[in-house]
Amino acid sequence: MPGLLIKDVPDELHQKLKARAARNRRSLTKEALVLLETALAAEAPPEVVLPVPFKGRFGISDEWIDMAKREGRA
Repeated sequence: MPGLLIKDVPDELHQKLKARAARNRRSLTKEALVLLETALAAEAPPEVVLPVPFKGRFGISDEWIDMAKREGRA
């Protein structure tokens, strides 16, 4: 199982986490995992917006192909 090391935790934050872990009868690590899981579960997944398919018509000329190549689309 992967591990996570958090450095430079401010003293005040460490004390709050330690107190919360004691109240919930968890280790410091388990309390941190519960908080991370809760925070990440609350995030809404990004909305996927699919492009609308092109339904028109256009001609592809030699000039259009040359312009696309000059723009780096080749």
